[in-house]
Amino acid sequence: MAKAQEPEKVGFFGRFKQIGMVFAFTAKRDKLFIPLVAGAVLLAVAVTALLIIFLHSWLYLPVGLMLILLGILVVLNLRANKAMMAEAEGQPGAAASIVEQMRGDFRVTPALASTTQMDFVHLVICRAGVILLGEGNPARVRTLVSQEKRRLSKVVGSADIRDMMIGRGEGEVPIQKLRMTLMRLPRTLLPKDVNALDKRLKALNARPQLPKGAIPKNMRPAKGAFKSMRGGPR
Repeated sequence: MAKAQEPEKVGFFGRFKQIGMVFAFTAKRDKLFIPLVAGAVLLAVAVTALLIIFLHSWLYLPVGLMLILLGILVVLNLRANKAMMAEAEGQPGAAASIVEQMRGDFRVTPALASTTQMDFVHLVICRAGVILLGEGNPARVRTLVSQEKRRLSKVVGSADIRDMMIGRGEGEVPIQKLRMTLMRLPRTLLPKDVNALDKRLKALNARPQLPKGAIPKNMRPAKGAFKSMRGGPR
């Protein structure tokens, strides 16, 4: 069995370059980012100055530098996530990508069902059971979700099946709140149950879907083919 490809290790300068790219991305899309960074820096400088003045020691200068760096990173993390969520809103397949990057045992099958109009239903298997995430036109997605629920219910057993529609309408989940919504779901399955459920659903989804209705004439076997396969008349 081939080993899974290990993620490429990023060196110090590579990591620094990534932080710079995220910084530029956030600054371009979030007007409050730079003022908040400036506020965090000023707060760290003020705290450092007070430490030096009242404790009469320049040894707190490195501590101040660390506070400045920490303040920038905290603001960057918070505002970058918000900027990325805003950028992802309305993008096809964004919900599946967000869940794939979540911590924890979340197993995602993107675009389990879809339409030519870019409507998607993504399958998520986790400790909370089976979740169908819908993106696109609500009316078309509900039809897809109903079809997938009927199909998956044959093998999920007692596991819960939930569906969520991504959007800002009534009863829908904004993509910015998707992570928190999933994390708050009750964990009703053990890790071994998740593994077993994942195997059953993979086996179900791997089965070829036969077309409904009569077989077209050009796809029908030639007359007498079955007899020849059985060895002909005896």
